[in-house]
Amino acid sequence: MINGYIAKKVGMTQIFTPEGKKISVTKLMAPTLTVTQIKTSETKDKYSAIQFAYGTRKRLNSAIKGKMSKLKLDITPSNFVEFKLKADATLALGDQIEVSQVFNPGDKIDVTGTSKGHGFAGVIKRWGFRRQPVSGGQSDRVRAPGSIGAQTPGKVLKGKKMPGHFGNKTRTVTSLKIYSINPETREILVTGSVPGAINSYMTLIVSKHQRV
Repeated sequence: MINGYIAKKVGMTQIFTPEGKKISVTKLMAPTLTVTQIKTSETKDKYSAIQFAYGTRKRLNSAIKGKMSKLKLDITPSNFVEFKLKADATLALGDQIEVSQVFNPGDKIDVTGTSKGHGFAGVIKRWGFRRQPVSGGQSDRVRAPGSIGAQTPGKVLKGKKMPGHFGNKTRTVTSLKIYSINPETREILVTGSVPGAINSYMTLIVSKHQRV
């Protein structure tokens, strides 16, 4: 079918395996994907991919509304995503697919999402620095980073761990395992944790360790 899927993070929970082992899993909700565009190397796009629409919204802008009207699709998607089509599969405009057609329990996947944003943070929260000693006449500077370099080269080196914006970056967790898939509720259980806040969308791609 395709090499990936899109899913919304619901939360984390714990389950027990038939052997009695407790494992932590992340619960994801996978929406139905609708084909809205087929790109090939022969078209103006110059690459091969399948574009899907997912989610819903109350109002569409003129560009998306015109596209849905041209395709004669009665949907109000909130966003679009692209995946590569496998050689042994064919899709047409308007086709709908479910997550159970793409993945099976036991498959390994790479999950990409946007990590939680924590705003401006100091070096202790951002990098795990230790506090400085309270003694020595500087009791109000225990959470400060302290010296950041010598007199030479006379500048702050690139990559220095300092206070700044923490989180809200694209992160990928590799080689996670799909524990189960419920075709009726489109619910996926993935072992381990995935980046992102609850209700945020993330991309699931077939793990490179499983590709053939």
